[in-house]
Amino acid sequence: MLAYLPRPPTDTSRYGTFPQKPDLPPAPGALGEDSWQQAAATTAKRSAPMPNHPSAPRHSGLVPGEPSLLPSRGSLTTQHHRGRPSWCPPPAPQEAGARLYPLHALSVANIPNSSHGKTSARSSTIPTPEGLQSRRCKLLEEDSPMVQASKRQRQRYVTKVGKCQVNLGNIQDKKRFLSDIFTTIVDLKYRWFLFVFMMCYIITWLVFGFIYFFDAWVRGDVGHQGDPEWRACIENVDGFVSALLLSVESQRTIGYGSRMVTANCAEGVILLMAQSIVGSMIDAMMVGCMFVKISRPKKRAQTLIFSKNCVISRRDEKLCLMFRVGDLRESHMVDAKIRAKLIKSRQTAEGEFIPLEQSELNLGYDTGEDRLFLVEPQIICHVINRHSPFWDMSAESLRREQFEIIIILEGIVEATGNRCLAAGMTCQARTSYTEDEILWGYRFEPCMSLEKGAFQVDYSRFEMTFEVQTPAASAKELHELKELEQQEHSTLSLYWDHLLQPCVLPGP
Repeated sequence: MLAYLPRPPTDTSRYGTFPQKPDLPPAPGALGEDSWQQAAATTAKRSAPMPNHPSAPRHSGLVPGEPSLLPSRGSLTTQHHRGRPSWCPPPAPQEAGARLYPLHALSVANIPNSSHGKTSARSSTIPTPEGLQSRRCKLLEEDSPMVQASKRQRQRYVTKVGKCQVNLGNIQDKKRFLSDIFTTIVDLKYRWFLFVFMMCYIITWLVFGFIYFFDAWVRGDVGHQGDPEWRACIENVDGFVSALLLSVESQRTIGYGSRMVTANCAEGVILLMAQSIVGSMIDAMMVGCMFVKISRPKKRAQTLIFSKNCVISRRDEKLCLMFRVGDLRESHMVDAKIRAKLIKSRQTAEGEFIPLEQSELNLGYDTGEDRLFLVEPQIICHVINRHSPFWDMSAESLRREQFEIIIILEGIVEATGNRCLAAGMTCQARTSYTEDEILWGYRFEPCMSLEKGAFQVDYSRFEMTFEVQTPAASAKELHELKELEQQEHSTLSLYWDHLLQPCVLPGP
């Protein structure tokens, strides 16, 4: 199953996941005189500032003031095997080879799973009432807070250190990699890089050593060793081992002097020239690839750090999503730019399922705020407006969402006075944030102070946050509430202006 399968959706239309589940009708007698009080309390809770607790935005799904539904440690031992709720009957025996589908199988996309075989045909078996009851109990069990907390431990699209968790498979046309052999060799790991060039040297030594031995054997130099009257083509080659030593000495320009190619045969001279050219080509390619591999500023991203969590709070009367970036080196990044992507699955109005759809998050591209002078840690802000995918997201709906935010920081490695190897090369650092790593109602603590005539950065406070009063409603609801207040204020102003106008009595 693919990662980031959508959860029960919010009221959004574009960035929603699946159609909302219909509300179940209440049982007879369940609606009482307290129903209107619950509705009023819900409305007041959405518009009132959120009581920010350190673990409330992320870890707890319980509402303060309500009795806890989680079983205690002692009551867990009295439940059924593997946490099955007490209201569920024991599962009915199943026939061999029977395939079961959950009740909501028709509402999700038909995603093929390699673990269930390569065929995607659906089974036409009619489920029995016992099977329906067991599936219903399974769905009810999945809705429990403990199961929801365990489901959040899912596969990430990009790790916190910036590694993409995507494996490419079933590539048919692999000869494309050979057409760009230089990039292919540079992208190899060091152990394979050294193994490839070591095999290149060994193979060339063996091939030319065999050719030297074959030439000496054909001309009879092997059988006339020690004959002073014999004009040998290759001297002191009496076997394959001596020919291999001649090949190594010739290609590496060692030249001990005991074995050598004479001028008595033209093929020996041509063979020596060919081996010298091939050896020089291998040396040049190895030095070039090693130079590029060492000078790549890939490890420069290790000193570019991101905050562990994102925060959502109000800034300039606007709801904002914020995170912090910093550079640990004194040689700074030149022309640093930052951008963000939202990874989220959704279903279109036509029923098409789009897995891992990428949406752009505006970090100040139109105003130039995405270009950073990264000398000290900076807080990057995404204003949640009507163009933001988080326009309809509230503190409550954040717990039900399932998405990932990819942060990409790019820049040019600064050149020193000695023109370092990585001068002019682009460095890229990446990280990601899931919905569990977003703190609603928090801000970052300042980590820079003025000491002894210079600004001092304390990286021990880089991850620290503090709690602020933030409404739990979405940015859309806050905007509508503000417009409603403005309309009421304008209406009240017109009313008072009308009352304050002098009353002109008609003349006699």
